[in-house]
Amino acid sequence: MGDIMKKTKEKIDQIEEKAEEKKSFDNMIDTKDIQNIDSNSKQNTIRELPVIPTKNLVLFPHMVVPWIIEDAKFIKLVDDALATDRTFVMVAQKPKEEGEKEKEDNDSNESERKKLDLYEIGTVALILRMAKEGESQAKLIIQGVTRVRILEITNHEPYLKAKVEPVQDIVETDLETQALTTNVRQVFSRILELAPHIPNELGGVIMSVEDPGVLADIVISHLNISVAEKQSVLESIRVKERLQKALKILTQQLEILELGHKIQSEVRHQMDRSQREIYLREQLKAIRKELGEAEDIAGEVEELKKRVEEKGLPDSAKQEVLREIERLARMHPASSEYTVSRTYIDWILDLPWNEIDEEQLDIKEAEKILDEDHYDLEKIKRRILEYLAVRKLKPDAKGPILCFAGPPGTGKTSLGRSIARAMGRKFVRISLGGVRDEAEIRGHRRTYVGAMPGRIIQGLKRAGVKNPIFMLDEIDKLGTDFRGDPASALLEVLDPEQNSTFVDHYLGVEFDLSHVIFIATANVLDSIPRPLLDRMEVLELSGYTIEEKLEIAKRYLIPRQLDAHGLSKKHLRFSPKALEHIISGYTREAGVRELERKIAAVCRAVALDIATGKSEKIIVKVKDLPKYLGPKRYEHEVAERTSIPGVATGMAWTPTGGEILFIEATSMKGQGKLILTGKLGDVMKESAQAALSYLHSNAKRYKVDEDIFSKIDIHIHVPSGAIPKDGPSAGVAIFISLLSLLRDKPVRADVAMTGEITLRGLVLPVGGIKEKVLAAHRAGIKEIILPKRNEADLSEIPESVRRALKFHLINNLSQAATVCFSKRKR
Repeated sequence: MGDIMKKTKEKIDQIEEKAEEKKSFDNMIDTKDIQNIDSNSKQNTIRELPVIPTKNLVLFPHMVVPWIIEDAKFIKLVDDALATDRTFVMVAQKPKEEGEKEKEDNDSNESERKKLDLYEIGTVALILRMAKEGESQAKLIIQGVTRVRILEITNHEPYLKAKVEPVQDIVETDLETQALTTNVRQVFSRILELAPHIPNELGGVIMSVEDPGVLADIVISHLNISVAEKQSVLESIRVKERLQKALKILTQQLEILELGHKIQSEVRHQMDRSQREIYLREQLKAIRKELGEAEDIAGEVEELKKRVEEKGLPDSAKQEVLREIERLARMHPASSEYTVSRTYIDWILDLPWNEIDEEQLDIKEAEKILDEDHYDLEKIKRRILEYLAVRKLKPDAKGPILCFAGPPGTGKTSLGRSIARAMGRKFVRISLGGVRDEAEIRGHRRTYVGAMPGRIIQGLKRAGVKNPIFMLDEIDKLGTDFRGDPASALLEVLDPEQNSTFVDHYLGVEFDLSHVIFIATANVLDSIPRPLLDRMEVLELSGYTIEEKLEIAKRYLIPRQLDAHGLSKKHLRFSPKALEHIISGYTREAGVRELERKIAAVCRAVALDIATGKSEKIIVKVKDLPKYLGPKRYEHEVAERTSIPGVATGMAWTPTGGEILFIEATSMKGQGKLILTGKLGDVMKESAQAALSYLHSNAKRYKVDEDIFSKIDIHIHVPSGAIPKDGPSAGVAIFISLLSLLRDKPVRADVAMTGEITLRGLVLPVGGIKEKVLAAHRAGIKEIILPKRNEADLSEIPESVRRALKFHLINNLSQAATVCFSKRKR
């Protein structure tokens, strides 16, 4: 900006020197193309120049300004001007409202100008510098040369051209002009002090300008005023009139700036006054304390102390909250610490220190409620009833923390609600999935901004009693990072010997959690830290059989979805075969969540039919399912998959229940290498190596050519390669698939197996028998091979499933081979 001001001053000096020598327009611009012109004749000073209309810019003579052009025709105009005398006329356009008010004129030329909404007076601009950026933009530095009057529009294409004549200033060198000049300088100097957007260097420029007309132009060009006001000054030919208009505008701008400065000063003064008031209040308190005068306690503080006395807090909590109330009484309400202190006191007084729900421990009623809410789960229900019976006989007994573990959708969370209903207690559920901050359990210390108690204390405040049923959902999904280990923080919460003195970091005082009954849920137990798992009694919920799912759907899912969709039994009914087909063909899960979603999909479709006028009752049959649910998603493909040698059916346990998996083996020419694929874990790879080694060492026993092992490479693959698989329980199935491959004999399609193997050919027990057997039953398997030492686990399998399957309990691999390659008895 300083460079521009310096250049402006230099140009002004040059122009003033030229003005003293020649006043004619042809000397202000390049006149090399005009010859034989009579300079004393007005007609000879008229020229035809290109015209650029502007909307937001009024160019004054002697001013140097940067300008950007993005219009293609104006860029051409600039190019043509640079090729000649580097000049064009810049004239402002009138606002639309002003242009619309213009009346028609008889003069055709003036009418043409008014149609374009152009002012009569413009300025000849001289291009000092140009820089192009591509073909669509040009950056210019232009200088105003002289005022001109537009006489006639001579051309419109490719850009405007007009005949213009120069306008000379009418100067009156009297005392009034001198006084106006002095006032303009003084007022503008004051504006420079208050307006941060105007450079201070401009003050030196206006003091050095002697021409009063140029002075008026300079000061007005730097003000943030409307185009109409600037144009009014530009059109003032008489210098005295121009100075008067400029002084009026400057005075208005000065008043605006002074008013803004006054408002800012008042706001700043008010802030200083508020801070001064706080300081004086603190001084007043100190003076009263020194004089021994008792300070009046505010009504709010009195009310808080009254609540403390009525609450019956423990001594430690009472002392802490009274101390905090005393601090609150010495604070100013506008202080940020006041809000923090008041929030802490409210938390202390809102907690249920002594509020207790009376238990209604009627064991028969509790059994009835559990049967109403859940089908089957007899083992789980019995353990819950035992738990309730002990609490009835010994109310102060510190019972174990129950943890319901099982696949999703098996009713773990709803069991907690049923226990709360059976005991007549409040139910509080907090989800621990994804929690990584220890402060979520123990709370934040009050030194932090936005500190709050942990979820345990928050849940107790919501319950309003100190003995609710507290459900810690998804406890297996707790995380750990730099903010601490929330699982370790739960060790104190879930220990009946310690939680009577639980201290939340925000409260800072002990709170008794021994009256709370904590129940946890988990899908898997492996991710729970051992010290935390040791504090809980695990009750495992396995997947449901098809028969159990049918009953659950009839008793709970269908009535719930009918009610949710505004339907009743008179509108919709599912046939038993259709329900069974939905379970087996459209879902594959241990729980019933997906089954409920499928039932909801059918209800939505029926609701649409009824809403569109179909009033007859709809009975959903097997043939109707594709219309509502689309094609069948799951097929029993065991027979097809095991119809060729090298494929055996294994059984696996997953966090969502049991699954069957296919072990595939194939061979190619090689040197005895074993290839394993399917995203197998280390333990499963070791099982495959053990199976191959055992078969190699006992080749004669199983009628396999011993030399074949050194001539081929064997590739073992477990499909669903994107899913990680691990564990030793696939050992038997891997051995049978290798034996089937090398003997070129397919395995029976209706047999599934599980078990860990040793290099001596022994079969060891594995876990998850119930889930694996139920999955095999769902897949249409008829016979199951299990380790002999898993015989006790058969008691957990429902009677209907045991009757539908034939179990082979084996001790070694020879027995497994006998079953897998024997002919099925019809």
